[in-house]
Amino acid sequence: MNSTAPTFTQKIRSFMPRQGRITAGQEFALENYWHEYGLDTQLKYNFAEVFGRDAPLIVEIGFGNGESLAEMAAANPDKNYIGIEVHRPGVGHLLMKIKQENITNLRIYNHDAIDILENHIADESVTGVHLFFPDPWPKKRHYKRRIVRTSFIELLLKKLKPSGYFHAATDWENYAEHILEMLSNEQALKNRSATHNYCERPDYRPLTKFEQRGLSLGHGVWDLIFTKL
Repeated sequence: MNSTAPTFTQKIRSFMPRQGRITAGQEFALENYWHEYGLDTQLKYNFAEVFGRDAPLIVEIGFGNGESLAEMAAANPDKNYIGIEVHRPGVGHLLMKIKQENITNLRIYNHDAIDILENHIADESVTGVHLFFPDPWPKKRHYKRRIVRTSFIELLLKKLKPSGYFHAATDWENYAEHILEMLSNEQALKNRSATHNYCERPDYRPLTKFEQRGLSLGHGVWDLIFTKL
């Protein structure tokens, strides 16, 4: 895998281009396991061929260190998962987990999620898109950098199958309100919440250690799940 940080062309960048410290184990995983579980942005894939089967496809944007994504993929072997993350330490960590736990239904892109969705995921091919704890860009002048905006929702609608879903989770109430407003204004999406606002965390989304710590301190977490009509 090329160790040079990729250059992204998205006009509004919804992530901070940090790399962070990479451990020896993560570097080893990147060098030795990427060819098994990594996806090359220079190639076009038939994902049924990549996974050796045709199964519901779930895409997770910004998986962090990949712990919860690995747990989710291992617990749902009937689904295929693609994780997208720009930061190499997290990618290396997830590669270690995949190898250690022999997870066969998960592959990774180390690239900008918008570019991957636009150019590497076929229209109406995705059963679910997950966005868990994205950068909230809490300062008002940075709200325009938040990934959930009109162009992103339009892209989601192109990529989701009919009855496919989008699931976002955040621990920033202001961002939750923003996401709820944006998604609720889209007539092609239906809120799964019976109260037309937030959902209970579904069993398929594992609690992260960071989230558990926050909940124990009384911090809130908001889950939003919308289905494409």
